[in-house]
Amino acid sequence: MTEFGYGTVRILNASQGVTELVMSRPERFNALQSRLVSDLHQAFAAVAAERSCRVVVLRGEGRHFCAGADLAGHGQAPGGDGSGSPQDWMATQEHIASLVTTMRHLPQPIVAAVQGAAAGGGLALALASDVRLCDDTARFNAAFVKVGLSGCDVGVSWLLPRIVGASRAFELLLTGRFMAAAEAREAGLVSAVVAPARLRQDALDVAAQIAAHSPYGVRMTKQVMWAQLEIPSLEAALALENRTQVTAALTADHREAVQAFLAKRPPRFTGR
Repeated sequence: MTEFGYGTVRILNASQGVTELVMSRPERFNALQSRLVSDLHQAFAAVAAERSCRVVVLRGEGRHFCAGADLAGHGQAPGGDGSGSPQDWMATQEHIASLVTTMRHLPQPIVAAVQGAAAGGGLALALASDVRLCDDTARFNAAFVKVGLSGCDVGVSWLLPRIVGASRAFELLLTGRFMAAAEAREAGLVSAVVAPARLRQDALDVAAQIAAHSPYGVRMTKQVMWAQLEIPSLEAALALENRTQVTAALTADHREAVQAFLAKRPPRFTGR
């Protein structure tokens, strides 16, 4: 395993095409501050360009996944001037919110491994991931309304109702209450709740299961699934699926997968 990083984000290249991104501000519960947000943007850009990376595991160092915005101060965002003007606040807002679209457009699926608090912007990072696991210490909340803001922020008001349903999303956004791990599993927010000692390894295991498939097939599954959340009709959804499936059927990896199945051997994917 090799390791490098961008100050507040460590990048661990694990085996089997899996890369870990570790938010590393444990003394501040990995709260989102300008440096951490910028480092996350850089880290996602780095893995997006890395052909050997097939799946990303996103986790936080220490007791908490991410406690949301750092209320002690965000620092100056790119495009901001630190004046506190509406223009400066908008630069900060867009700097954080664009993490959601960055994660959506990342070619590789993201598996979030959540422990402790995933609050506010931390909840947004979990929701913007493609698969979520948590341990039994995890707590999720849309903290924005708790600090005098709208509960609708950082894509949460779009993502949350699509994952847990509109009724529960309304209640969570309006109350700002914490959802414990067991309820998160029951609501479909996470796919599994595991013991703290197992969280990282179980997330890596899920990532390895995904990485075992052809890179193009996995990438198109993520891309089409996200698109289907916005497509207005079944016919449009089928048209997108049809075109995507034809392109996948013409790849060398599809031919290899069929040959490996017939020969009863593991496939050897090349990404072509």
